[in-house]
Amino acid sequence: MPAHDHAHHQGAALGMAAQRALLRAGEQWTDLRASVFAALASFDRPASAYDVTERVSGTLGRRIAANSVYRILDLFVARNVATRVESANAYLANQHPDCLHDCIFLVCDACGKATHVDDDRLAALVRETALATGFFPERPVIEVRGRCAACV
Repeated sequence: MPAHDHAHHQGAALGMAAQRALLRAGEQWTDLRASVFAALASFDRPASAYDVTERVSGTLGRRIAANSVYRILDLFVARNVATRVESANAYLANQHPDCLHDCIFLVCDACGKATHVDDDRLAALVRETALATGFFPERPVIEVRGRCAACV
C-alpha cells in the first residue's frame, strides 16, 4: 500500500498530541514550548523561526529571543512534533506526532503552502537506494517544488 492511515490532529487535540509526544520522549512541556507550538500550529504555511518568534513575542507581550525558538523548534523536529521544510528553511506542526515516517512535501512556489503527503513505498525506495550505495540514511527529505492547484 503506498500510504498509511493515521490520525491527523487539529486544534486543541493537536496541542495535546504534541504534549504527549514530548512527555513520552522524556522531555518537559513548558509554557514557552507550549507557546511556540501554538504559534507554529497557527500558520497555514511553513513558518520560519523568525515568524514563530514574532508571533510568540506578540502573544506573550514580551520579546522572546529567536535562538530560544530555534532550540525549541530543533527539539520539536527531533521528537517528531514538527517537521522542517528544508527548501523553505521553515517548519510545520506535525499533525500526527505519534506516527514516525519519512514525509514528502509538495511546496508551492507561488503561495508558499506545503502539502504533506505520505507514500511509504517511495520513502522505502529512497532509503533502499541510499543503502545500496553504502549510504546510511537518517532522515530523508523529499520535497517537490511547483505550484498548487489554487495557484496554477
